[in-house]
Amino acid sequence: MVMETQKITKLIAVYARVSTARQEEEGTIQTQLSAIKDYADKSEFTIVKIYKDEGWSGDILARPELDQLRMDAKQKNWEAVLFYDPARLARRYSYQELVIDELREIGIDVLFVTRESPRNAEEKILYGVTGLFAEYERTKIAERFRLGKVRKAKEGHVILSEGPYGYKFILKTAEKQGYLEANEVEAKIVRLIFGWVAEEGLTMRVIVRRLQEMSIKPRKSKRGVWNTSTLSTLLRNRTYIGEGHYGASYAVVPENPLKKGIYKKIKKTSRRMKPEEEWIKIPTPAIIEKELFDRVQQRLKDNFAQCIRNKKNEYLLSGKIYCTCGRKRTGEGPMHGKHLYYRCTDRVYSHPLPPKCREAGLNARIVDNLVWKRVSDLMTSPERITIEADRWLKNRKAPVAVQTISVDHIEKEIEKLKKEEERYVKAYGAEAISLEQLKEHTAEIKEQVSTLRGQEMYVEQQRRRAQEIILPSMEELEGFCKKAQNMISYLNFGVKQKIVRELIDKVIGSQKELLVEGYLPINNQDNYVEYKTINRNCRSSKRWKIYFI
Repeated sequence: MVMETQKITKLIAVYARVSTARQEEEGTIQTQLSAIKDYADKSEFTIVKIYKDEGWSGDILARPELDQLRMDAKQKNWEAVLFYDPARLARRYSYQELVIDELREIGIDVLFVTRESPRNAEEKILYGVTGLFAEYERTKIAERFRLGKVRKAKEGHVILSEGPYGYKFILKTAEKQGYLEANEVEAKIVRLIFGWVAEEGLTMRVIVRRLQEMSIKPRKSKRGVWNTSTLSTLLRNRTYIGEGHYGASYAVVPENPLKKGIYKKIKKTSRRMKPEEEWIKIPTPAIIEKELFDRVQQRLKDNFAQCIRNKKNEYLLSGKIYCTCGRKRTGEGPMHGKHLYYRCTDRVYSHPLPPKCREAGLNARIVDNLVWKRVSDLMTSPERITIEADRWLKNRKAPVAVQTISVDHIEKEIEKLKKEEERYVKAYGAEAISLEQLKEHTAEIKEQVSTLRGQEMYVEQQRRRAQEIILPSMEELEGFCKKAQNMISYLNFGVKQKIVRELIDKVIGSQKELLVEGYLPINNQDNYVEYKTINRNCRSSKRWKIYFI
């Protein structure tokens, strides 16, 4: 009888990556996966899981699917990872080596479709040299592209993929470079906007509302409405007076990003302006007069200087108070700050469309006073401090040594060792063993007993320390709270706001109630609780010479 044996195939995971949205649309990642699956079929591999990072640059190592692959590798659900090419893993050679070494230390093989993985030290060196040359070549190509753009800009050619609002970009042909041409429909709207600012002194939000009323939509917008930031950029663009430019700004990593997520497809999401003398000027067809442009710039400066929002009002809960709809509430001071309110930001994000949230504003002074009074009462209440201290003592866990080591168990082990020692003594008395053998066996037993006695003493010390925590008396607490109340009454707004920001995580407010979330941390790094010795009337101690015994 012939037994058929089933061949065991290698279990693998697959990783694919594309950099740009254009590659996503063209289905480039599917091309990678197709080649990977063909390679796996020929090699008789079984694909267990597929990881895909679409639209992620190879210069960024923190990618969601790659991180998930690295975590899953520790479970060893598969034996190898298959990539199409080392460049799909990372663009930088150092990143490639980091991930490859990490996977191999776990016991996971790393395979590539386009090349074989290095099998020995010589092949690894050759692979490293190839990776470094590839990285150098990519850097060199990027620098050539940059220098090519600078040269074209200095020759007066427009470096754009799409013209600004009011223009259309004519693509490059065999006879002529790409150039800007006025779009008369949009150009009329640009002149209209400049005229509103220069002649009527309208603000950005009023212009947004007027454009919405006139059903004038921007070129690109999901909501179909203008943004104040778009208008601000438009009104400062010198292209409209025939002074186009290239290289006016450069990309940087934001210092205070709005979204502080772990994964970011683009690290340099902010831009920093260069000095105007470093700009490369490019002549463009003008659609407004320079005199109108200058008047608009002056009007923008005046509007900014006179803006009510630039006057600083004191909002104790700024950045911490939210609306019941989930959006933040921000301060607003109508009548030059006479009345301060916390209003939901939904009306700002929805403008000029009607807001979705209908919650009314909260009087900032009333809310601030209520929250601060509650916080100060909690910090200076001896009854509350006693209750929380008792709760902490009840929930306090014993030290690890007390939890894991039992004194009774140690005593039993010591008794066993003592009985064993007695047996050796009886054996010596019966002349079954020699004196040397007795000393050898009893010395080992005594050492074990000494070790167990040390463990017993340590456990008892830990247990006594856990029980020796003595809380201050009610009189001491009341004295401390009186001093704290006196000090809190003299705090200025800045100190109060600092305390609130450290103690309170979030305040959810409506006209009916305020829900405050937070905690009062007390540790060695806090500045609000200091441990001092008082009423000590003694001479300063002096250190004398130490004699070792």
